[in-house]
Amino acid sequence: MREAILSLALTPGTVLSRNALAAQYGVSSTPVRDALMRLEEEGLVEVFPQHATVVSAIDLTLARQAHFLRRSLELELVRDLSHAPDPRLIARLKACLAEQQALMEAQDVEAFAAADQVFHRHLYEAGQMQALWTLVRSRSGHIDRLRRLHLPTPGKAQNILQHHTWIVEAIAAGDSDRAQQHLRDHLSGTLAHVDEIRSRYPGYVRG
Repeated sequence: MREAILSLALTPGTVLSRNALAAQYGVSSTPVRDALMRLEEEGLVEVFPQHATVVSAIDLTLARQAHFLRRSLELELVRDLSHAPDPRLIARLKACLAEQQALMEAQDVEAFAAADQVFHRHLYEAGQMQALWTLVRSRSGHIDRLRRLHLPTPGKAQNILQHHTWIVEAIAAGDSDRAQQHLRDHLSGTLAHVDEIRSRYPGYVRG
């Protein structure tokens, strides 16, 4: 259910029926209720008692907070990884780049978005910060949806791939300053286009 919200298969404003969800996933009402409670904690749904549960709009304040958290962590990660480049990490990242290139050419937006996340997860795993990746993912619902709205924009996927390539090259070269600059530019791309996204998807974004 969370992935359906993040991928925008369930768009902001969608009314969620507990009975329909239980039938869809083949479970009882209890796990559906528990799942909705967790999604409410993340701000991804709004529960109106005795009335309805609705997929929430993208909250710009929460999106900016998640962006700040992720940028702060990953700037330190790429700095540390650049100080002692690991050939095994570089190989994994280059494999990600090749996969992203293929997915971009196939215009598979969903798979490209997933591969983007895998690329960043490799950085956390290489830095032995897997728990922080879990934390980031749990706080990133709003920024992830904003990025998902932005991804189909012409040139956006190419831009992501180019920045990923530059980040890998900088880490491999041991150039921490350049790695940090490319990462900062990469992660800031979507928030710089909020007004454009809001105009294209009225009602999806608040704040």
